[in-house]
Amino acid sequence: MARHERLLAPLLAAIVAGSVVAGVSLATDSSPSTSTVTVTRSAAADRPQSGLTLQNAFVDVVRTVSPSVVQIEDQQGLGSGIVLDAAGDIVTNNHVVSGGSSFTVTASNGKRYPATLVGSFPPDDLAVIKVSGAHLQPAVFADSSKLEVGDLAIAIGNPLGLRSSVTEGIVSAFRQAVPEGGDVTLPSLIQTSAAINPGNSGGALVDIQGRVIGIPTLAATDPELGGSAPGIGFAIPSRLVKDIAGQIVAHGKVVDSHRAFLAIRVGNTNENGVIVGAVTQGGAAARAGMRAGDVIVSVDGMQTPNVDALSVALAQLRPGATVRVVVEHQDGKKAALRVTLGTYPGG
Repeated sequence: MARHERLLAPLLAAIVAGSVVAGVSLATDSSPSTSTVTVTRSAAADRPQSGLTLQNAFVDVVRTVSPSVVQIEDQQGLGSGIVLDAAGDIVTNNHVVSGGSSFTVTASNGKRYPATLVGSFPPDDLAVIKVSGAHLQPAVFADSSKLEVGDLAIAIGNPLGLRSSVTEGIVSAFRQAVPEGGDVTLPSLIQTSAAINPGNSGGALVDIQGRVIGIPTLAATDPELGGSAPGIGFAIPSRLVKDIAGQIVAHGKVVDSHRAFLAIRVGNTNENGVIVGAVTQGGAAARAGMRAGDVIVSVDGMQTPNVDALSVALAQLRPGATVRVVVEHQDGKKAALRVTLGTYPGG
């Protein structure tokens, strides 16, 4: 269902996904010797044992993490979630629970519990719901800032309503300021080759130690094929998840979004800039002299032909920074404004 995976088509259409095959060759001396034969046989004997060790590690991860991954259901569909704490707080994607206030949570053992919304923060596509008296097992979170491309990644969730499904891959890349649609731009994402399917949203992307490194959120589509682009999925990094979800649990809302804010209402033109519909009195844009009817042409040197582009530009900036914003007034004259960015409100 489209609600569960906001698929990326235009943004990633130009990305070419390739496969890398790792091979091992055993070289031997032209004149055989006992030592050479011994080393070769030893290496051959070690390979099955190494594979078994890795297989057991995967099995241990799934056994450890699955009790912390739940299915979330409301009248509109299914998604996944991760148990945050022993109090029953569960973090998921905002688009999984958007529009609802009560939900049914199904644990990995099949038990079902009612849940209510604690709070959400749509700009980061994160939300927290809560169950009471369920005694669910909290997940362990890793520091996603320490990840490297090539690290193993395992996705555990409920794609297509198939509870506790598992896919595996690696951390493929790190992406910044990725538009999700609906004027939402995620500040950073982990790209992974682990398959991300509808219903995986809000579930767990974990490392080989069974620690959550991210929340699967998006999958890429291939516009030419009209379907999903295998091996290109995206997850919100655990560091951001812990920060935003922790604020929601503590305060019922986000009190420090870390997001830059102009305090304006905007709309699209014909790809010629972003028109300012309203300016909040006392906000960052108002203090810099921006007026309703102005068209924003660029922010900090980044062109803003549409609202998505403006969102991407702001996602790369931080509150308190002073940046150059070029606007075109209604009389056709352009002006360069010095804007000290505010903080996106979380309440």
